[in-house]
Amino acid sequence: MIDTHSHILAGIDDGAETMEETKQLLDKALEEGLTGIIATPHAYHPNYSTNVTILRHQLAVTKDYITEQNLPIEVYSGNECRLSDKLPEQLKAGQALPLADSRYVLLELPSSGVPAYTVPIIQQLIADNWVPIIAHAERNQGIIEKPERLEKLLLHGALAQVTSGSIVGSFGKAIQKSAFTLLDANLIHVYGSDVHNMSKRPFLFKEGLAVLEKKKHHELIEILLSNNECIIHDKPMTILEPLKSQKGKWWNIFL
Repeated sequence: MIDTHSHILAGIDDGAETMEETKQLLDKALEEGLTGIIATPHAYHPNYSTNVTILRHQLAVTKDYITEQNLPIEVYSGNECRLSDKLPEQLKAGQALPLADSRYVLLELPSSGVPAYTVPIIQQLIADNWVPIIAHAERNQGIIEKPERLEKLLLHGALAQVTSGSIVGSFGKAIQKSAFTLLDANLIHVYGSDVHNMSKRPFLFKEGLAVLEKKKHHELIEILLSNNECIIHDKPMTILEPLKSQKGKWWNIFL
């Protein structure tokens, strides 16, 4: 299994602070059944702007440790790229990194909403042969209030990611409800942990899958995990057609 969203590289952003913590997270990842983790430190976030040179150094240090310890896990490069009109240029220049050297780009929106310039940036990324994946879509306040905002982005070519903690309920019931609203509507394509540390922001990878299993989302689990694998192999994903709300409230707006 592949984790598509993590902050495990030491001393880069608000994730692991030391290499010792990185090692602990790798041990926990193995307990979670993970075989691969895409490291996605923040890029061009208002509070954290990762230097790619430092990122690659910390990635190399982590890979060396994995090799020395003969751990059955791989760590891949990436960024959680903040929405910006400069992002296409930053990706082209190698100043921001796609996921695992693929065409997929993890795109972070401001948590407060979906800016009006989001669609033009998505269109430019796609024109440049990138595929943007909206990070933790269920935690965006604008999408929580109006899920059709996410569907609009998907109709312009974006994909969307859900995080395990949201499914488990660690961010609260409103975000958990948002996660299942999007999952039940086939508006989510990728699954990740967004792990930061061992205490306040742990993996919860298996726990999230267990909740989905309990709710009988067996096919969805297979698709999400398969799509995660598609990222590291740079292959097309399985995309299900969005479903209409059983309450008939909002899907017909964009279909």
